[in-house]
Amino acid sequence: MRRAIVLLAPVLFAFVTPPVRTVAAQDAARRPLRATDIYQLREVRDPQLSPDGAWVAYTVTIADSARNRNDTDVWMSSWDGQTHLRLTSSPESESTPRWSPDGRWLAFLSGREDGKGSQVWLLDRRGGEAVRLTTLKSGIGYYAWSPDAKTLLLEMSDPDPDDAAGDSAKKKPKPIVIDSYRFKRDRAGYLDSTRTHLYLFDVATGRLDTLTRGRFDEESAKWSPDGLRIAFMSKREGDIERNERWHVYVMDARAGATPSQVTTKPAGGSGGGFEWSPDGRSISYYRTTMPAYSIYDQTMLAVVDVGEGADGSATQTRDIGTKIDRDIRSPRWLSDGRTLLALVEDDRRQYVARVDAMTGEVERVTDGDRVVQSLSLGGEGRVATLVTTPVLPAEVFALEGGELRRISHQNDAWLAGVQLGVTEGLEARAKDGSEVHAVVTKPAGLAAGARAPALIRIHGGPTSQDAYAFHFERELFAANGYVVASPNYRGSSGRGQAYMKAIDADWGNKEVVDVQAVADALVASGLADAGRMGIGGWSYGGITTNYTIATTQRFKAAISGAGSSLQTSMYGTDQYTLQYDTELGAPWKNRD
Repeated sequence: MRRAIVLLAPVLFAFVTPPVRTVAAQDAARRPLRATDIYQLREVRDPQLSPDGAWVAYTVTIADSARNRNDTDVWMSSWDGQTHLRLTSSPESESTPRWSPDGRWLAFLSGREDGKGSQVWLLDRRGGEAVRLTTLKSGIGYYAWSPDAKTLLLEMSDPDPDDAAGDSAKKKPKPIVIDSYRFKRDRAGYLDSTRTHLYLFDVATGRLDTLTRGRFDEESAKWSPDGLRIAFMSKREGDIERNERWHVYVMDARAGATPSQVTTKPAGGSGGGFEWSPDGRSISYYRTTMPAYSIYDQTMLAVVDVGEGADGSATQTRDIGTKIDRDIRSPRWLSDGRTLLALVEDDRRQYVARVDAMTGEVERVTDGDRVVQSLSLGGEGRVATLVTTPVLPAEVFALEGGELRRISHQNDAWLAGVQLGVTEGLEARAKDGSEVHAVVTKPAGLAAGARAPALIRIHGGPTSQDAYAFHFERELFAANGYVVASPNYRGSSGRGQAYMKAIDADWGNKEVVDVQAVADALVASGLADAGRMGIGGWSYGGITTNYTIATTQRFKAAISGAGSSLQTSMYGTDQYTLQYDTELGAPWKNRD
């Protein structure tokens, strides 16, 4: 996507006549954003509080122009935000920092040394170089410390059969046997039929025990608080290629144990949205409300009581947080065992909420035009988050008493030298009466009454939202004189279940109406020059771009990234066949 910004932007820049601007004195020393600033931007992710709450580890990713690749390193900052330490700096990336429960070690994943797959490395809190802990044939996708810090729970893909073959066998061409309904999945498909399974790794001896095997994938595995059981997500009902019914399973933390399904209502896809309660008797998770779909699914929080039995048998499931019509994700139990913190996606924002596991009451904790992206709980009841706003790329924050306090400052030096645009909300009324909300970024110093060339940039999904978050592409276009509007058309998330499902089996209709409404509102507000408007998007944004330029000629240029125009020709040739079957029907049954 970064490369696409650099290559495609000149297509639209060609018809720009810079609008009149006024520059405030305090901004005179700042320069407009450039495409090459992508190499200065630092992407902060994955904050992890230490067990004592004194430090937050996180990753920082930069785009390396010389090597044409991203490089990720591990950093940590003190809780008071006064000390910042870069912990890794090798040519290979390091990711997934995780503190050992005893606080002695900070582990991470890296392919340094051989570059053949991620292995676990350890940093001693007392100092010294990182040491490699695992030397396994398969790369490790994820890991988790046991509560006693003696064992690692690993997620690894099956070994590639070709790796075990001799050199002569590798040279012989083999037939590709396709036996999967969705054989063109991203990152997998017919060239990769391996499965992901769970393993236990003894930190002291290096012994590896296999927990699961077979034709199912296991994901997002987590230890119970007492270290005796493991919960994970898997899809095992019926024909797993033809449904999206993920469930949470529990098993004893030993080789040969049998997993038991503990959820009766399917989870909202893979991704790890579940959490053990502090006493180990319950599991919170976000469940699907539309298990037949992979999109339009607004998840809700649920709690399943699993008891203390080794089989993890479910006894009761309760839906909670049902009093708000919004997506609720990433549940994290507080120490009282009754309350959870969670993230709520809400109309161009994402905030932290407190949810009562008994009553289902939802209380908003954070507010403002911002997006909170992560939650990590540590010692002393402390909470670390990632926060981004239109003028701040994601940074680590502390959440204390409902207030957010900045901890990391990875992008301060760069931001001090660039002039960002002005981002605000826009509400429009579509011709059929629907209200459409958008995020608009204007060029810095745009004079009052000056009309600028305008771009409609459409998000993919469709079930996602453009938000009050830092967005490099919007800023790059604004720096070159454009007003940029990002509409959350019907089908977007953040406005409730009905709004998200409004385009079900009706593609290219309401989305086009909503995009047109935002374009009309830009012109009516005096911001946009009606004779100089462009449009574009990626994935479903590309699809909507195609529908729109086939409906109206008001746009002078368009960029359709990874879009499609004839869904009949897409059937069976991409990874969305299940969605087509469920939503649109097979093309020979439902040509319209």
